[in-house]
Amino acid sequence: MEQVSVVLVDDHKLFREGLMLLLRNLALVKEIHEAGDGNEFLHYMMKQDAKPDIVFMDIDMPNLNGIEATRQALQLYPDLKIIALSMYSDEDYYTQMIEAGVKGFILKNSGIQDLELAIQYVMEGKNYFSQEILDSLLVNLNRNKQQVKKTDLSEREEEVLYHICKGLSNQEIADKLFISKRTVDKHRENLLFKTGSNNTAGLVMFAIKNKIVEI
Repeated sequence: MEQVSVVLVDDHKLFREGLMLLLRNLALVKEIHEAGDGNEFLHYMMKQDAKPDIVFMDIDMPNLNGIEATRQALQLYPDLKIIALSMYSDEDYYTQMIEAGVKGFILKNSGIQDLELAIQYVMEGKNYFSQEILDSLLVNLNRNKQQVKKTDLSEREEEVLYHICKGLSNQEIADKLFISKRTVDKHRENLLFKTGSNNTAGLVMFAIKNKIVEI
């Protein structure tokens, strides 16, 4: 993978400096820039000819928070790859960040391996959740009984998707729905194709964005 340019957006200078130190230790990172809030980030973006490959975006910031900064940035630069920087207490904002268009979530206390993995996944077109965030989401996701958005998925596919989002294996889903594992395997394959997802994180993000499940 080619080296990437990164922008770090967070209102806490000490945290930015710590994360920048970690990022500088990654061979795949060639340059790092920083912004103290969403407004500063948008102003920075408008002045640049070359756009960054990856943006790490804090969610809760003064002046312009990460949700609105993400929305505005992706309206201007639809191909921008944004990863949300998350605290456990940010869970109420996950749906809004997913709807805004982020590609993943990483905990603020993540180590260097998680940072590297998040960058690799997102640059490959995949979605990424820190494992702790994904585990927490899978426990707390619920079926949305008042689904608003319509998808191209069949009722059975949405049912299988819900159980995938709950962390069940294909065999467990088969047992629960009284169908064969081979049938579930095929449904999972169709779901990945229809939703444009590469992994479970992508399926979870699709399900939340399309209100099949709710946090």
